[in-house]
This record gives sequence, structure tokens and C-alpha cells, in this order.
Amino acid sequence: MIDYAQVPTPAYVVDEVRLRRNLSLIKSVKERAGVEIILAFKAFALWKVFPIVREYIPYSTASSLSEACLAVEEMGNLAHTYSPAYTEEEFPKIAQCSSHITFNSLTQFSRFYPETKKVSHPISCGLRVNPEFSDVETDLYNPCAPGSRLGVVVDLLGEKLPEGIEGLHFHTLCESTSYDLERTLAVVEEKFSKFFKQIKWINFGGGHLMTRADYDVEHLIKVLTAFRSRYPWLQVILEPGSAFAWQTGELVSKVVDIVENHGIKTAILNVSFACHMPDCLEMPYQPAILSSVEDGAYTYRMGGNSCLSGDFYGDWKFDHELQVGEQIVLMDMIHYTTVKTTMFNGISHPALYLWTKEDKLVKLREFGYEDYKSRMS
Repeated sequence: MIDYAQVPTPAYVVDEVRLRRNLSLIKSVKERAGVEIILAFKAFALWKVFPIVREYIPYSTASSLSEACLAVEEMGNLAHTYSPAYTEEEFPKIAQCSSHITFNSLTQFSRFYPETKKVSHPISCGLRVNPEFSDVETDLYNPCAPGSRLGVVVDLLGEKLPEGIEGLHFHTLCESTSYDLERTLAVVEEKFSKFFKQIKWINFGGGHLMTRADYDVEHLIKVLTAFRSRYPWLQVILEPGSAFAWQTGELVSKVVDIVENHGIKTAILNVSFACHMPDCLEMPYQPAILSSVEDGAYTYRMGGNSCLSGDFYGDWKFDHELQVGEQIVLMDMIHYTTVKTTMFNGISHPALYLWTKEDKLVKLREFGYEDYKSRMS
């Protein structure tokens, strides 16, 4: 268990024990269901812990040139790459770093497919399809919302896939359940199974939150094995991101001031919702705070340290009055945080630490002025 008293603030701290617990479960699903599960960098790209990840899962998925390069350099394997739009300038390098490339549209495929033949290794090409069905309720995270730019709808495909397409990819989930996947698969099969004989693999995308405590892992395995029994020639791929880092660490901050306005007390922290916890403002998502209590007599809003007026969130209750200098530990702050941080206002990223299985705090990276300045050069 992390000893937060040892952690300088502000800092993200990854707990190796909890990370390994998630990885072990993911590897178990992969092996029991006979599928490939790969790490989505868009949710978790803390590459200094990739040596731990590689003990369980060897492959990753990239959504950009930088992520594809990271797959080769730090995961040690070619990436499964998908992007809404490739460019002539970046695609040759993306191809060099990829074993699989999924295209978002038929026009992108026709434009760049010839380029995949110019590298020294084979590339398996796929097409992202849009089943026009999703249980995701927040439009910002719903890839199948009406008019979505992501994926090809079935009406545009005719009766045969273009020559060179070896796989299909769909993504409809966001921190979802195996029952959400089951409902999605019914729609995908209804609309796209006529193409399955033409392909070698199918990618179920991300959003499979199999490491959440209430997730029905056994049902997931049944869904996956049943699908594989119906289409035994297809390699099934899942690419969750949040599931890898779910509840594996915290953002440790401290109170630097307390202000009051019309009876609302705000604890100003040395971290920012806008810069360091954007999902809290986008989703909105309210993280737990380690020291808060449900029936506390003292209520505080948490405020960030940027000058954005909306850089605050939520109301938390405590059993005591907060004090300047007091530590505030925001829970489950590793996925979709470190990959989204900004240096708006010149505010530095929190430092990165690993709490090892031997109960030692190891600094992975600190950030400062030179990091900010280099972003502006």
C-alpha cells in the first residue's frame, strides 16, 4: 500500500502491485478466450513501466505517428495502428512502425494502401466500420453518434470489401460491460458478417473495462469464445486502455489556499482539473478523495491552480476543516490523465512516480520550466 506521506506533491503515483493485478487478469482473459488483447496508448502510455507490461502483454495499438514510434521503441513490437486521418508526410514512417493499419474511410484506404507495399515487412490492412449502435450515453465519447466521422457505415460498402482489406475494426464502447459488448456484437454480425469470409481478423476496439470490480469477466469469456466458435478463422483482437491502468494509482496534491464566496468554500490545490484531470470537466467525472467522507460536516469544492474560471469541480465532504498544506489524494488518476495533461498557464505536469512491489517510491520523471519552454519553441 502506498505511503502517501512519502510522496512530494504534485505527483501521479502508479502502484506496481495494482498494475500487475490488472495485467494478470487481462492476460488470463486473453489466454482463456483465445484472443489477442493489446494496450491502447491513448489511455496509458507511461512507457517507463512498459517493462512490467511486457511481462504480460506484448503488443499495443497506436493512433498517431508518435504512438507508433513508441510501440517500436518501448514495447519492442510493431503497432496495430488506427487513425481517423493519415497524411502523406507521416504515413511512410507509420507504415515502418506498424504490423496492422486500419483505415477510417474507403478514400484513405485507396490513397495509402499502395504505400503499405513499400516497406520491408508485411502489413495487414483493415477498415474501421461503424455499426451505428452504441450504449455510450455521453456524446463526447460516443463514436457511433449520428453523423460520426469515425468508421464506414454498412450502406457504403456494397457486397464486397475492397481488395487488400484483411480485417475489420469497430469501436463502440467506453468503460463498458461485457453485456454492452454482447449487444454490440449482435448488431455488428447482423450488418457486417457477410464480409467475415473475406477477412482474417476482427478488432473489437477498446472500452472493455474488464478490471473493474463489478465487471462480469466470466460472461466476457463466454461472449468471446462463442464468437470465435461461430467464426473460427478470425483472429479476435481487443484493445482496451483504461482497463490496464484502472485504479492503479493516484494524483497526490495539497491545499495551497482556501477561499470563500457566498458560503461556498473552495480548497485551491496545487494541481489543475483543466491541465491534469480533463475528464473531470469533459465527462464530467468526479474522482473519490481519499480523506473525504459521505456524512462529513465540512463541505469543500476543489479548485485548480490555473486562471481558467471553470477550473474547479465537485463538492466533497470531510470530517474536519481543511488546512493549507494538507494533502489531498485524488483516486484512480492514472488512465486518461498523464496522456492528456497540458502546460496551460505554464503549469508543470505533476511528477511521475512508481510505488514498487517492494514498497519503495521511485521517481520516473519530473517536469519544469525547460519542458514548458521547449513546447513553445
